[in-house]
Order: sequence, then structure tokens, then C-alpha cells
Amino acid sequence: MANRRAVLIAMIFAVAMMFIDQTIVVLAVPDLQHDLGVTATGAQWILNGYLLALSALFALGGKLADVLGHRRMVLVGVIAFATFSALCGATPTGDIGEAWMIFFRVLQGASAALLFPAALAIVVAAYPVRERGKALALFFAASGGLTAVGPLAGGYLTEWTWRAIFWINVPVAIIAVVLTLRAKIPDTRHPAKIDYRGAVLISAAMGLVVLGLQQAGVWGWDDPRTWACIVVGLLLLVGFVLNQLRVPNPLIEMRIFLQRAFSADNVVLFLISAVFVPLFFFASVYAQASLGEDASSAGVYLLYFFLGFAVASQIGGRILDERGAKPSVVIGCIVAAAGFVLWGRSLPDMELSSQWYWIVLAGAGMGLVLGPVSTDAVNRAPRTSYGEVTGITQTVRNFGASLGLAIMGSVFVTENVRRVTDTLEARGLPAARAEAIAHSLSSANAASSGGGGGGADSAIYQAVQLDIAHSTQVIAFAMAGIMVVAFVVARIGMPRGRVEEQILADEDPEPAAAG
Repeated sequence: MANRRAVLIAMIFAVAMMFIDQTIVVLAVPDLQHDLGVTATGAQWILNGYLLALSALFALGGKLADVLGHRRMVLVGVIAFATFSALCGATPTGDIGEAWMIFFRVLQGASAALLFPAALAIVVAAYPVRERGKALALFFAASGGLTAVGPLAGGYLTEWTWRAIFWINVPVAIIAVVLTLRAKIPDTRHPAKIDYRGAVLISAAMGLVVLGLQQAGVWGWDDPRTWACIVVGLLLLVGFVLNQLRVPNPLIEMRIFLQRAFSADNVVLFLISAVFVPLFFFASVYAQASLGEDASSAGVYLLYFFLGFAVASQIGGRILDERGAKPSVVIGCIVAAAGFVLWGRSLPDMELSSQWYWIVLAGAGMGLVLGPVSTDAVNRAPRTSYGEVTGITQTVRNFGASLGLAIMGSVFVTENVRRVTDTLEARGLPAARAEAIAHSLSSANAASSGGGGGGADSAIYQAVQLDIAHSTQVIAFAMAGIMVVAFVVARIGMPRGRVEEQILADEDPEPAAAG
């Protein structure tokens, strides 16, 4: 490809919208509810519908990118995402508003599932194996930073109108389309039959499992609906695997998992995602409910994490190119675990000045892991299936994030309700009232309401803030434990050294010719 940097910049703009949208909409939910009369369940589905479609369709999106062409699918995905964003921004008031918003949010997620595997595959194809580390480090650092920009941008845009958080995607999409066309990316295709039966199976499986995990916090873990979704989804997933092993043109070539290194990469990716995405939720709740920050300031809190992440991801990319993924991933897992432990220990201080360097450390550890392990997995795919493999890795990432948020969310709520209820009951509140307040303070929309009027009210407020800090501490320690498990998997499962070009049958003929 003639201009690799132009390709990289074009693809960063192409995926910018979907990463910003993962966090920007959260801040607009109260305004949406007020203007459109959205119910609490509807508000949840405005957030979850996007993520559900994204998780369910990643595998199909990756295969379509390989078959129909990576550039074509990027352009289709960008234009569709911008169109559905504009329609979300144009949601009418009245009875139809809630259904309208949920419907087009789901289509946004579906568009993102078509877009991202193709964009990542283009970046991978643009660079030879020995230069991918630095390129994808920039790609993942930019995408991670854009996720952190979401709360900041959302805070400012919603001061004007909540519709602006969707309309902002339109000019970004125009820039992405122009840059993609100017980069002159070859639209290489690998025609093959698409296994639509497999696509239905994997989409239904992922959709049901993620639905069960998302709704566990609403329905409860003891609700039959929660386990029905999860169990049926897992059974469909087993059926999908058996189907893929039999069909001549599978949606996912399952035998790639026989590579120990590829499987280890995906396990590490699953574990780090179980920490990376939930971190936004728990840090936001802590910043608002314990530190008393508003939603926009909570976004600034996350920027410390991405300061470490962005810098370390560049270092990780260079290590990957020079020595392979294992050194960076192994070191990164330990650094992240240490960062989460030290951050967790400092949470009850409720002073950002005593925490920010541990947040930076945790972010640095994650930066050393995410880019190298993702790149190493893709490097082990033949050139004809870059889109397919990126679809696999992104499905794994979303599944890990959903599972991590569901389980740790339940732990957080249980721990927080217990602590806050005990505190409020000890100060004379009836048990039912105390428990209701505790549940409200454990939600995604928990926000500070000021320190109370002083005296006893102020003391109760401060005690509750401390309870939430201790509950968040439990989650930080759990994140540290997950990163220790990821360290063990990387240490045992990932091979030393770089991925050799000979592994990739048709990847880069120049070294072989020179030999």
C-alpha cells in the first residue's frame, strides 16, 4: 500500500464514531428520558441494544469483510453508522420516541460490527508483520483514547442538546469517507460462500448470552429468564462449533484454535476485556458517588488511565516488533495487577491526589497488553482471513467485557447494598428505605447530590461515600486478580519470539525471495 500512514489515519477516523458512542450516550440518558418520556427499561435498552447488536454480529461482519472487500465494508459501515446516528438525533417526541431510539441504536451497533473488523483488517494488511506492532499500537491507543473522550464530549454537547451527541458523528463520518477514498486502499476480495446458518447460530448464541448477562442486574441472578438466556445461548454456541467443523465453507475456521498461541492470545484478550470495559463504569460511579464529581469531571478522571495506556501502548508495539508479543504481555499483566492493587488501597482516601499515579500505572499495564496480544492473534491468520480473525478477536473482547461487567457489577451491588444499608440503619433509617437508597447509589447513574445540610446529614453522607469507596475497592482487587490469571495464561501459553513470516503462507514474499 502506497501510503500506510494515510491508511492508518483514515481507519482511525472510521472507527472513531463507534468508540466515542460506547460512552458518550450514558451522559445523555437523563435528558433523553425527560424530553422523550423514556421509561427506565427503555433507557437501559438504548444503551444495551447497541452493545447487544455489536456483540452478536462481529463474527459475521469479519467474514463479510473478507468476502465482499475490506474497503467496501468500511465505507458501508461508516455511512450506515452516520445515517443511523442522524436518525437517533432526529428521534420524534411522543409515544413513538422510545421505540424509534432503541431501533436505530440497534442498527448503529450492527453497522459498527460491519465496520470495525474491516477497518482493523485494512490496517493489518497495510503493514508487514515486523511493523504492525507500532501501527496497531497507534490504532488501539487512539481508539482507547476516543472511548475516554466520550464522557467529556457528552458533558459539553448535552449542555446544548442531547441530539448533538448523535449529530456529531455525521461530520466525523464525512472526514472518514474522504480520507478512505484518498488513501486509495485496494479493495481485495476473497470470494467464498457465506455460511448463513452458522451466522444465525453465532448471532443468536452471542445475543442470548450477552442479553442474559446484561439483564442479570435487572432480572436478578435467581430469575429463570437470566439463566434461560445464558444456557440456551451456550447450547447454541456449542451447536455453532459443531456446525463449523462440518461445513465446507465455515463462517469461522475453528481449527485455527488448534494453534496454542492463538488460543492463548484470545484467552488473555478475554480476561483483559473483562477488566478494561467495566473499569469505565466503576470508575465513573466512584468518581461521582464517592468523590462528589459531576459526570463531566468523572470523564477527566478516566483520562489519567488513558495517559498511561497511550504511552505504554507505543512501548508495547515496539517490543512486539522487536521481540514478539510475550514479553510485553507478561510484563503488562503484572504492571496492571500492581496498579489495580495500589489503586484499590488508595480508594478509601477519597483524594484523587493520592490515586492518580496508580491509575496511570494500571493504564500503562493495560496498554502493554491490549495492542500486542490483539496484533499477535491477527498475525497468526492467513492473509485471506484477516477480517474473519478480527471478527473472532472482537467477539471474544465483547463477550469478556459483558461477562466481566455482569459478574463484577453483581458483586459491587451486593457489597455496596450491604455496606450502605448497615450504615443507614445504624443511623436510624428504616430497613426498607435504607436498602432502596443503597440500590440507587449502586446504579450507573449514581451521582453526587452534595454533602447535605451539615451536622448529622453531612456525617451520614460522608459515611455512605466511604462505603461506596470500599465497595469499589473490592472490584479493584478483583481486577488485579483477573490480570494475575492473564499473566499465568500468557506466561504458559504464549510462545517466545516474533511470529515468523513463514507461518503466514502468503503474507510477505519478499523475505523468502531474498533468502
